[in-house]
Amino acid sequence: MALGVAVLTASGLFALASPGSAQAATSYCSGRKVRTLPFSTGYVQVFKSGGYVCVVTFPKHQGARKSMSVSVQARGSRPVVDSGLFAHHAGPVTVHAGHRCVWIKGSVGSGSVSSGWILC
Repeated sequence: MALGVAVLTASGLFALASPGSAQAATSYCSGRKVRTLPFSTGYVQVFKSGGYVCVVTFPKHQGARKSMSVSVQARGSRPVVDSGLFAHHAGPVTVHAGHRCVWIKGSVGSGSVSSGWILC
C-alpha cells in the first residue's frame, strides 16, 4: 500500500514538473503568445494582452553568456530595448500599442530578426 502511494505521488510530481518547464518561456510575459519569430541563432516570442505587447529573445542554445537584444516599438513611439550579455534571455520588454502596429527586433550573437510593422 505504501509503495503504491509513493509511486502515485512521484508520478504526480513528474506530471506537475513537466508543464512548468514547458511554460517557463511564457512566464516572462502575460497574455497569449501571438507569434514566434525564428532566426538562425534564436527566436523572439511575442505576447499580447489588452493593448500591451511584450517580447522576449531566447538563444537556440542556452549556457554561456552571449550578446543578445530585444526591442519593441509601437508606431509613433520610441523603441523599448533590452540588450547586453545574457545566458538565458533578453527582455522582457513591453509597450502599450493599443491598436497601433509594432516593430519587433531581436538578436543573439550574429543572428537577428526584424519583423517590419506587424499586429496592426
